[in-house]
Amino acid sequence: MEKELITEMIEKLRSGQINEWYVHKDEFLEIRAVIVSLDDFKHFRGIAQRSGDVIYQYLQEPRS
Repeated sequence: MEKELITEMIEKLRSGQINEWYVHKDEFLEIRAVIVSLDDFKHFRGIAQRSGDVIYQYLQEPRS
């Protein structure tokens, strides 16, 4: 997945344009590496799915 698309989806989550971002397991590690490098990474919640996919949400309050 291209970094521009990852950045665009992260911005949509932050702004509230989308509530969730469904990420396939093939793209998970690449996207996670970008999210972990962000200053507000604790605002992102990844919810694991049965198939290995992940749903990302952006929280207003950082997780502990």
